[in-house]
Amino acid sequence: MQTDTPAVRRAPAAVPAPEPCAPRRGRPRSEAAEQAIYTAVEALMEDGVGLTDLSIERIAAAAGVGKATIYRRWPNLEALLVDVVARLEAPPPQLCGGSVQDELVGMVEYMRRRGLAKRSRWVLKSALGQLHDWPELRAVYQERVVKPRRELIRTIVRRGIDEGVLRADLDIELVCEVLIGPILLRTILWDDAPLDDPELARKMVDAVLNGVGAAPAGGQSH
Repeated sequence: MQTDTPAVRRAPAAVPAPEPCAPRRGRPRSEAAEQAIYTAVEALMEDGVGLTDLSIERIAAAAGVGKATIYRRWPNLEALLVDVVARLEAPPPQLCGGSVQDELVGMVEYMRRRGLAKRSRWVLKSALGQLHDWPELRAVYQERVVKPRRELIRTIVRRGIDEGVLRADLDIELVCEVLIGPILLRTILWDDAPLDDPELARKMVDAVLNGVGAAPAGGQSH
C-alpha cells in the first residue's frame, strides 16, 4: 500500500541582487511637463494668440499633456499665466549684504536690464502690455510679482535710513519712488529712451544720493 510522503519543500530560487540604478537622464517627468506647458504658452503667444484667447484646453493640446496635468500644478488659468509672464523676466536681485548704495544700484540695474529685455523680446512686451486688458490677471500679477519687488526696494531704503545713509525725515514710499522712478520712466513711459549705458544705474542712484541742486533749496551757493 502506497503511503503519502510529505512533499519536499524546495528552497526558493535565489533572487539576483538588483543592479545599481543607472542615473536617470534628462529632466524628471514633472519638470519636463512643466517645461512643455510653459513652452506651449510662449509658442501660442508668439503665434499671435492673446492672453484672453488662451484656455486650459488649448494650452494642454499644444503642450501634449492632459488638462489634469495642468490643474495639478496651477489652480486656474490666471495662476498659470502669471507664472508664465514672471518666468519671461529675470528674477529680482538678491540682497547680498553689500553697501546700501550698491544694493540700490543693483535694484536699478535690474530694472534697466528688464527694460532692455522688454524691448528685445516681443513675447515679454506683448504679455506685459496685455495685462492691462485683463484686470483679474493684472491684480494677481501685481500681488505676486510687483509687490515683492516693491518690498525689496523698501527693505533697502529702511536699511539706508537705519544706517544714516538716507534721511530719516522723509516718507519711505517717497524715497522709493524717487530712487526707482527715473528708471521706470525710461523703461515704461519713454520706451525709446537709451538704456544701453552699463553705468546708468549707478549714475541715477548717485544723482539721488548726492542731490542734484547746486545749493540747498531756498539758499545760495557760497
